[in-house]
Amino acid sequence: MRPMREKMHTGELYLPNDDEIFQDQIKKLDRLYDFNMTRPTQLDKRKEMLKEMFAEIGEDCYIEPPLHANMAGAYVHFGKNVYANFNLTLVDDGHIYIGDYTMIGPNVTIATAGHPILPELREKGYQYNMEVHIGKNCWLGAGVVVLPGVTIGDNVVVGAGSVVTKDLPSNVVAVGNPCKVLREVNERDREYYYKDRKIDYFEIV
Repeated sequence: MRPMREKMHTGELYLPNDDEIFQDQIKKLDRLYDFNMTRPTQLDKRKEMLKEMFAEIGEDCYIEPPLHANMAGAYVHFGKNVYANFNLTLVDDGHIYIGDYTMIGPNVTIATAGHPILPELREKGYQYNMEVHIGKNCWLGAGVVVLPGVTIGDNVVVGAGSVVTKDLPSNVVAVGNPCKVLREVNERDREYYYKDRKIDYFEIV
């Protein structure tokens, strides 16, 4: 029988409480605890810790503690200029990819892990992981949940509280539970940033 660790990133069923996986995980979570205990003034320290903890993290990324992550970011890939507000939860037993300039609101959950419907398998503790891909320049509103295996395109706005169960194409606004495309990003969005509030291009740097 192949080691459980080899099944973590293949979509196969495996046991996450396997001793080898658990021992590795607990060390990573100790480091995540240290990150969450940093002071607001320790920005440089946070940056260095994230480089150590994450699989990849680009320049000028910022994560507001507390951060929650099953594997402390070990399978998380951030592009550059990614911003995440407090209480980001990354169920990163599988790989999570997030593109440049994406913004993540407070209390967002991005999950790669799932459990089989069959009760007998859940009773034994079986799990599977499916990668999540989120494109460039997206905005996930407060409380968004992204489920395993989902791909979100570039320039997508996901409304607060939405539960994303299926892929979303690029350049759309999507809302709801389950999350569905509301409309495309359009020319009106070049003129108004919020309801009847116009963009003053002379004031934008």
